[in-house]
Amino acid sequence: MTRESRPKPKLTFLQNGVAQVALIVQDLDKTVENYWNYFGIGPWHFYTYGKPLVKKMSYRGEPVEYKMRVALSWIGSLRIELIEMLEGPTVYADFVKEHGHGVHHFGVLVESMEEAIAQAQEAGLTMTQDGAGFGKDGDGHYAYLNTEEIIGTTIELIERPKGRLEPEKIYPPK
Repeated sequence: MTRESRPKPKLTFLQNGVAQVALIVQDLDKTVENYWNYFGIGPWHFYTYGKPLVKKMSYRGEPVEYKMRVALSWIGSLRIELIEMLEGPTVYADFVKEHGHGVHHFGVLVESMEEAIAQAQEAGLTMTQDGAGFGKDGDGHYAYLNTEEIIGTTIELIERPKGRLEPEKIYPPK
C-alpha cells in the first residue's frame, strides 16, 4: 500500500510525533533520583497540579478536583513526565488499578484544544479527564482521550501555556 492509497486519517494528532511520554510512579522523589543517578536524566522541574494552579478540572465529563505531583525533564528531544497521584478521582488511579504503575500516555502538542477535542469527538473519541489554566497567564490545557483500547495507550492533547510558573523545586539542586 502506498502512502497515496492509504485512507485519509480522521485525526492527525500523531503526524507531528510524540512530544511527551508519561509514567505514573509510586514515589516521585525516589524515581527522579533514580533517573538522575542511573542515567543522568535531569534536571527535573516539580509542580503540584491541582487547585489553585489548575483552574478548571474535569473527570469523565464532570467538574472535579484532583491533585498530583509531576516532575518534568527531557530525554533528548522527548519530554518525560513522571506523575505521582495525590487525591481525587483520576485516569491515573483508574490506570494503576487496572495495570499497576508504568507508562500511561503519549502527549501530543495541539495549537487549539477546542478544535482538537472537537475533531476527537467527531472521530468517536471522548475526553476522559482534563485540566486548564496552569500557565502564567491562566492559559495551558491538557486533555486525555479514551484511546487505550484502540491503540494500546492513552493520548494526551497538550496546549502548552505561553509561560510557565517557576517550579516548586528543581532536582538536582543547583
